[in-house]
Amino acid sequence: MVELLTRNWWLVALRGALAVIFGIVTLAWPGMTLLALIFLWGFYALVDGISSIALGAAVRGHRWSNVLIGVVGVLAGLVAIMLPGETAVVLLVIIAVWAIVAGVVQVIAGFALRPAMPHAWFLVVTGALTLILGVVLLLNPGAGALALVTTIGVFALIWGVSLILMAFRLRGLRNNVVEGAA
Repeated sequence: MVELLTRNWWLVALRGALAVIFGIVTLAWPGMTLLALIFLWGFYALVDGISSIALGAAVRGHRWSNVLIGVVGVLAGLVAIMLPGETAVVLLVIIAVWAIVAGVVQVIAGFALRPAMPHAWFLVVTGALTLILGVVLLLNPGAGALALVTTIGVFALIWGVSLILMAFRLRGLRNNVVEGAA
């Protein structure tokens, strides 16, 4: 599994870059309307979900974790895009549920990768941050739209940077894994 992940490190980096771009755009326009946030997040979740499914298709072994995160992301993105007139609380619940499921799956996958990849803590950290965000958003649905925008933007930046760091670690492991397989 590590060999396939190291070969496809760029997919992890792509997910990270998308998260960073999403975070920057979200923080740059904090006064955006809720409708714009719904579409922006919906398209982000859709693209992130598709890239996660692609990563799952490329990786053998623990592919279920990437595919599950991808399917939840695609479904959450489609719901957000198809129902843009819903309230901020509905968007908050969609994002919170997505974050909780994705966080749990990432933490489990991170612990599963620990024996094969010494720095799998990147995945555990991103999973824990995702899970914490989901729980906080679910427990505080009355938060204002600006607080939601800021929270999601900051989270996306942290998550994206964590994924990019993990991708570069995977790229660095590529030569070690290829040499070990030979």
